[in-house]
Amino acid sequence: MKTFGFAGYSGSGKTTLIEQLIPCFVKQGLRVSLIKHAHHAFDVDQPGKDSYRHRHAGAGEVLVTSSRRWVLMHELRGEPEPSFEAQLEHLSPCDLLLVEGFKHAPIPKLEVWRAVTGEGLLHPSDPHIVAVASDQDIDTRLPRLDLNDVDGIAGFIRNHLALA
Repeated sequence: MKTFGFAGYSGSGKTTLIEQLIPCFVKQGLRVSLIKHAHHAFDVDQPGKDSYRHRHAGAGEVLVTSSRRWVLMHELRGEPEPSFEAQLEHLSPCDLLLVEGFKHAPIPKLEVWRAVTGEGLLHPSDPHIVAVASDQDIDTRLPRLDLNDVDGIAGFIRNHLALA
């Protein structure tokens, strides 16, 4: 499994870019998975649903399954958040794992940067960032990719990871 991450501030376009890249990789015959680190308060469940009621009653894990998908919810209940490496053990094998968030993970990353965020560049302090995708020219020692050239970015990722 090859792993490639995306780093950038909120509003930079990481999610949109990943959403556009996934079909490119799938069309090329790759099995793609994604792991996203979310804010601590996120919830995939809805109040009133059976699974929500069971979790709030104290179940440590709730697995919801159907003929189309399944999801396992695990409540930490005060335990520390598992490491990035520990989370990878929950994934099924794939050709390419895309990672959004986990900014401190030691994996190759693409910085997604747009001036509208009002934030500076991340790559000067993150040795794992291997290129920058932006919608404008920026001064960088790294390869600079056009944020709107999804095929070019997909090609860069394939080449960087030596994906067949």
